Amino acid sequence: MTPLPAAVDIRDVGPRDGLQPEPPVAVVDRVRLVHALAAAGVARIEVAAFVSPAAVPAMARAAEVVAAIERRPGISYGALVPNARGAEMAVDAGVDEITVTISASEAYNQRNVKMSTDDSLAAIRQIVRRAARGGSGAGVPVDAVVSCAFGSPYEGEIAPAEVADLACRIGELGVAALTYADTTGMATPRRITDLVDALGGVTEGIGLHLHDTRGTALVNAYAALGLGVTRFDTAVGGLGGSPFAHGAGGNLATEELVALLDDLDVATGIDIDALVSAALLVEDLVGRPVPSGVAHAGPRTRRSSTS
Repeated sequence: MTPLPAAVDIRDVGPRDGLQPEPPVAVVDRVRLVHALAAAGVARIEVAAFVSPAAVPAMARAAEVVAAIERRPGISYGALVPNARGAEMAVDAGVDEITVTISASEAYNQRNVKMSTDDSLAAIRQIVRRAARGGSGAGVPVDAVVSCAFGSPYEGEIAPAEVADLACRIGELGVAALTYADTTGMATPRRITDLVDALGGVTEGIGLHLHDTRGTALVNAYAALGLGVTRFDTAVGGLGGSPFAHGAGGNLATEELVALLDDLDVATGIDIDALVSAALLVEDLVGRPVPSGVAHAGPRTRRSSTS
């Protein structure tokens, strides 16, 4: 295990991945959540998905969400897209970064985006080309998220070497970053290590998108930190999960990771108390408790109130 990094980069995907399996939340409330995350110091926020509203009703009116955000300097506001048309809409709306998913599992890729993996590679090439023409002259960066990187709910184990081979093919398309997703919570610390080894043992640039289906997301993040990984996707409140994978659990809660990192003296730039307030806002928006323990108990430094 290497020394822990001095700082990590957290992208909160709550307004997108967190809300996508929920009944639709009003645009004004989705924007409130984005503002709450920005106020807490979250520097990267995935705010919407430019996908078919028939497929994912909760992500309808994505352009309205982006347009209504009062932007803060230094914060990147991103969106998920499935294809070049989605990328065009996202760029026109003014997003700062784009994410696109491709699965290491052929079966899951068909269910998620109704394309083969090879077709998704072709779509990513088109997305990168479209994104390169957007933004303020430099283009909009594209992060390819490799879903089912630690196993498929339909096909079982996927060899780390297969994931690494797919990553090489994606890297040739001009993406700015690659993120590896534990879509249905099949990862363990050993399997995090196995993937890093298959990728050459170099963790620079590696991102992880962890789900907590089996209660291992936080321990997987800690294991990855020890390997030198410094980029994580999380969702405020711990909500989320793929609507196309039965039984998929929510994301690693942003406040749970930040609370741990604070105790380890690993900088995030995020205020834990403001983040907990954002998690409780999520409860109001979806009308039920969020699964995050830190959202309810607070960080370990919180003291009990006395009457």
